[in-house]
Amino acid sequence: MQYYISPFNKEEEIKFPKNITIYDTTLRDGEQTPGVCLNQDDKVTIAKKLDDLRIHQIEAGFPIVSAKEAETVKKIANEGLNADIICLARTKIEDIDKALDCDVDGVITFMGTSDIHLEHKMHITRQEALNICMKSIEYAKDHGLFVAFSAEDATRTDLDFLKRIYAKAELFGADRVHIADTTGAITPQGISFLIKEIRKVTDIDIAMHCHNDFGLAVINSIYGLLSGGNAVSTTVNGIGERAGNASLEELIMALKILYGKDLGFKTKYIQELSELVSQRTKLPIPYNKPVVGKNVFRHESGIHVDAVIEEPLTYEPYLPELVGQKRQLVLGKHSGCRAVKAKLDECGYEVTKDQLCKIVKKVKQSREEGKYINDDVFKDIVRSIDQAVDF
Repeated sequence: MQYYISPFNKEEEIKFPKNITIYDTTLRDGEQTPGVCLNQDDKVTIAKKLDDLRIHQIEAGFPIVSAKEAETVKKIANEGLNADIICLARTKIEDIDKALDCDVDGVITFMGTSDIHLEHKMHITRQEALNICMKSIEYAKDHGLFVAFSAEDATRTDLDFLKRIYAKAELFGADRVHIADTTGAITPQGISFLIKEIRKVTDIDIAMHCHNDFGLAVINSIYGLLSGGNAVSTTVNGIGERAGNASLEELIMALKILYGKDLGFKTKYIQELSELVSQRTKLPIPYNKPVVGKNVFRHESGIHVDAVIEEPLTYEPYLPELVGQKRQLVLGKHSGCRAVKAKLDECGYEVTKDQLCKIVKKVKQSREEGKYINDDVFKDIVRSIDQAVDF
């Protein structure tokens, strides 16, 4: 058995759409994390690892930002990856032309649609915004691109206007509309209501681009799928502006394990991908980060370790190998005889029962004195109890 979850998960009927698209924006929104700047090698390497995972679409960047950015997007687009390569474009003809120069499969063209964005950022009316957006959608479609229209700050936009602009986007040829929860300001119940309302006016795919300001990006994305959405925007390690975006690894593992919705990803590459992005962005992975954190499959408490040695799923919802992780039994002040015995067995050394008790006592004492019990410290402890030991 590879995982063991609550049987109550199936008490209510769960219906997902048949076709779900996960498009990853680590290389675009992820790079907008303050302090992060990825070079071409960084981006190409991450894109290839995303492709190993079998991600559906990769948002490779924002070409209009710079000549180097455009060059990098074009290089990724010509790497022969299985994923579709898309990029971001403002609702401007020059942005779409730049995207076309990069050989991408499609664009996400966007504009803020909330009154606060229209008044304080765009300085235009709703009707002017609608006209500009439709012109860019039509132009991109006329040039053979996959087109997603994203309403920035959609979750704080007037509902009637939002429905109107999405309906028009479909009429002008958009392949998908995006609900951008730009400030992470919606609840799971709110996104469910909103998706159902938008579904009343459009038959094309609906995507969720959720930010994590309240820690709800992943569950909002899942509720969106359960309510009629078809696509989700993610980033590796959940990086991005402010509190970040919906975490790729958390979303796909929650869908796979908790909801039984396997999207065909090669999840064994998750840990490699996470560590690669951490290395290239210089953003450390929190030890308690779900799925990829160092502590997710580490056990110290004696009671826990005793059980995990006998049956790992007593304290793990799924086996670490599913995501490319490894289980670790950590020695410390909470360790008992069984954990220490397991470590001794790993080192290939046998001790008497009396020696084992002394080693356990010494381990606890050393940890409380501030020493981290790594392999070298542990071997020193064993040698202090039995001078004859030779590892």
